[in-house]
Amino acid sequence: MTSDDRTAANGATRIGVDVGGTFTDVALSIDDRLVTAKVPSTDPQHVGVLEGIDKACDRADIDPGEIDGFAHAMTVSVNALLERGGATTALVTTAGFRDVLEIGRQDRPDLYDLEAAKPEPLVPRDRRLEVDERTTTEGVERSVDEREVRDLAATLRERDVEAVAVCLLHAYADPENERVVAETLREELAVPVSASHEVLAEFREFERTSTTAVDAYVRPAIDRYVGRLVDEADAAGIPAPRIMQANGGIADPETVRDHAVTTTLSGPAAGVVGAAATVDDADVEGLVTFDMGGTSSDVSLVRDGRAERTTDAEIDGLPIRTPMVDVNTVGAGGGSIAWVDSGGALRVGPESSGADPGPACYGRGGTRPTVTDANVVLGYIGPETALGGEMTLDVAAAREALERLADEAGLDGALEAARGVYRVANATMTRTIRSVTVERGHDPREFALVAFGGAGPMHAAALADSLSVDRVVVPRPSGVLSAYGLLAADESYDAVRTVGVGLEGAAPADLEAVYDDLVADVLADASDPDAARIERAADCRYAGQSFELTVAVGDEFDAAAVADRFHDAHERTYGYAMDESIEVVNLRATATVPGSEPTIRHEGGGDARIGTREAHFPGSGAGDAAVYDRDRLPAGASVAGPAILEQAESTTVVPPNWAGRILADGTLVMTRTEGDER
Repeated sequence: MTSDDRTAANGATRIGVDVGGTFTDVALSIDDRLVTAKVPSTDPQHVGVLEGIDKACDRADIDPGEIDGFAHAMTVSVNALLERGGATTALVTTAGFRDVLEIGRQDRPDLYDLEAAKPEPLVPRDRRLEVDERTTTEGVERSVDEREVRDLAATLRERDVEAVAVCLLHAYADPENERVVAETLREELAVPVSASHEVLAEFREFERTSTTAVDAYVRPAIDRYVGRLVDEADAAGIPAPRIMQANGGIADPETVRDHAVTTTLSGPAAGVVGAAATVDDADVEGLVTFDMGGTSSDVSLVRDGRAERTTDAEIDGLPIRTPMVDVNTVGAGGGSIAWVDSGGALRVGPESSGADPGPACYGRGGTRPTVTDANVVLGYIGPETALGGEMTLDVAAAREALERLADEAGLDGALEAARGVYRVANATMTRTIRSVTVERGHDPREFALVAFGGAGPMHAAALADSLSVDRVVVPRPSGVLSAYGLLAADESYDAVRTVGVGLEGAAPADLEAVYDDLVADVLADASDPDAARIERAADCRYAGQSFELTVAVGDEFDAAAVADRFHDAHERTYGYAMDESIEVVNLRATATVPGSEPTIRHEGGGDARIGTREAHFPGSGAGDAAVYDRDRLPAGASVAGPAILEQAESTTVVPPNWAGRILADGTLVMTRTEGDER
């Protein structure tokens, strides 16, 4: 995309589609209008994607063929990992190292559980094969025999493998042997082959092997899904989708088909990008983003206008070391099922009712009580509310489900059970927010809480009360903010390489040569290399440490500047700095092609107040809450709690001790007025 293209992008017709566990969200930008839609997620996912596009286009009164740009976030890879539904995968590794995936690290999943079990490896032992070769950190000592690799390929063919991961010892330092193995297998086998030096050229055998195995495991599913979606989009006259990666940047279909592991946590990353794009954090320490959907809640931090990223993440116990937006996920969403454990305690999640049958109030045959059913009984969602603009609710079914839960838990009726479900769900989400703030040395009171997702704005003020947060921000497209984030996302590509040198003795010329290779790698994927912004970084640590901190590196490697940044980063993170030598472990490069956030007009108008509804608030009991059509509230309008603001895709609850104000772009800012529910 050239600079002229980016300038024109605001006026283009663009669509973002995010697939969640329960709903598929759509945001369509046309001229200065934002048109949204929400449809139930489907299996296969592309069916719901196309239904959502058609629905949004109908609302905008355009033909899908008029769309100029299409961005997409999905759950294909994470579903494959969580459900263990990926490809039949083999691992080829150095002789003597076939059990790295199973051995892992010495840490236990639960320190005090004597029977704790680690997750089963994605590749069972009988599909982990070895080749006779040896590479050290200094280079190749014993070359691989190509004939042995061809014999190994015949064995893999007999075992009907669908994907192969190749991870040889120290291939990050010298990939020659691994390159021979991968290229030979690609010649011999008609299945995708993932090589660690292409997926993650970084030391630490377990994490590198795990990440490469994950890439191979999900690659066939990503290839099928993206290929099918490209074909269906082409048939509808829609441009090929740009896919959201876990690092918060979008990429073309071919790039993600070749680097499938980068699509993990695609949807949550889009939501954080949307929050960063729509909310100004200039007068606070940062933003805590809170995305509560149908299946789970995702929490992250935004500081200085940018989503915080990590390279140390796990999904279902599987380490994945690709750069990704740092998102903490908990199984507490609108569709999370409430139940009573063996000790008689009320629990919520992680099991979800999903989109089909969904919560009892959906009227699709679901009978088990969920958080959404509790919100219906509490009065936050009314019988006349149309979820997604269309789906009417069965209040009687919600009450019946909560009545059964009350009987099982020994509570006094559906209302008491609903209060319990609401409190338990909020406690779970509060703990998750504390894990990314208090447990990392951040004071949540200095942050603003940004709430989105279909259910997030209903719970946000209650969470803020428990965290002593004084400001809650609900963006105008809160119900589909992940889809909106796709419209505002940049392109982003990352590369890393382990160097393992002392900072004092490092030769700048050698490091610059590595950076030149990394920059060439990331620019090769960029749609417009001339427009790309390059950021260089280094993972550093004090000598003897087993963990690193990432610090920025300028256009030229300046050892003194890097040392100062690392000392500052260590003190900021851990509270102290040391007078010790520093090691440069990894070098990183990121190429970013800036996107263009759509310009959206908000006018409001008409009679915004549409009635009153009895609602129940923690610590305040029952009372009449004013109900507003949020889209009709004009800029500058104020709303005093108790109030309920309804939109087609989400509902916002303003408790009695809170008040809200509408900004020029339609964003709602809620602040505490009086009382203290903390």
